[in-house]
Amino acid sequence: MSKLLHPKATAVWLVDNTTISFKQIADFVGMHELEIQGIADGDVAAGVKGFDPVANNQLEQREIDQAQNSPLHRLKLKPNAAAAGEEKRRGPRYTPLSKRQDRPASILWLVKFHPELSDGQISKLVGTTKPTIQAIRERTHWNIANIQPIDPVALGLCKQSELDTAVQKAAAKRAAEGAVMTDDERRRLVSTEQSLSMDTEPRLPTAIEGLETFTLSPSSDDDEDEDRKSPADFSDADSFFNLPDNDDDEDEDDR
Repeated sequence: MSKLLHPKATAVWLVDNTTISFKQIADFVGMHELEIQGIADGDVAAGVKGFDPVANNQLEQREIDQAQNSPLHRLKLKPNAAAAGEEKRRGPRYTPLSKRQDRPASILWLVKFHPELSDGQISKLVGTTKPTIQAIRERTHWNIANIQPIDPVALGLCKQSELDTAVQKAAAKRAAEGAVMTDDERRRLVSTEQSLSMDTEPRLPTAIEGLETFTLSPSSDDDEDEDRKSPADFSDADSFFNLPDNDDDEDEDDR
C-alpha cells in the first residue's frame, strides 16, 4: 500500500498553491486541522519547503480541482504500481537476538499458567515455532531441566494488552465449546483490568486453616474467678506465703 511522502511539506505546498480547505488537507496528509491552520498562519513548519505532490506522482491535478470545487471531496492518493505487494507479511513475531534465549522460559510460563492458549496464540505472543512449543508441552525440550517459567510481559516479549486479548479469545472459545472450567482456570482467564477491579477477599493460608477461633486471651471463666476474689485474700503476707506461726519460736526462746 503506497503512503504519502513528506506529509508536512505536502501540506505546506497545498496551503500555498491551492484553495483547498484546511479540513481536506488535514485528512489527506494525516495531520490535525489546527496544524494546517498553523501552517497557513506561519506558526507551524516555518522554513519547510513545499513538496509538490502532483510533480512527484502522488496526486492528480483533477483531484485538486474537484477538492477546490467541492469542500466535501476527499483527496485520494494516486496508486503506485511499484508499491503493489508490499503489504505486511503475517508470520511469527520478530524477537531481538538479546531476548531469544528467554523464549523457552516464557513458553513454559504460558503453558503452565494458561494451558487454554493454543500453540498458534503462543507463537504470536512470543515469536516462536510450534515444534518448540510442543517440545516444552511434552517436556522433551533439550534444556527442559534448566528452564524456569517467567512471565513474557516481564521479559518484554509481549504486551499485557496482547496477553489479555489472547486470554479473552481463549475464554470465548472454550465457552462456545461448552467446556467446563475449574475455579483456577476461570481465574486465569480473567484479564488484568478485570482482576484489578475485583474486590479483595482475604483468605487464610492452608497451613493455619481451622485455627480461626484460636485465641491467647484468657477465657471469661477465668475473668469471673479473678473478680470473685476479694482484696482481703492478698492483704496478709503471712497467709499469702503460708508462713508458720511464731508461737513455737517464742517457746524455744524462753527455754
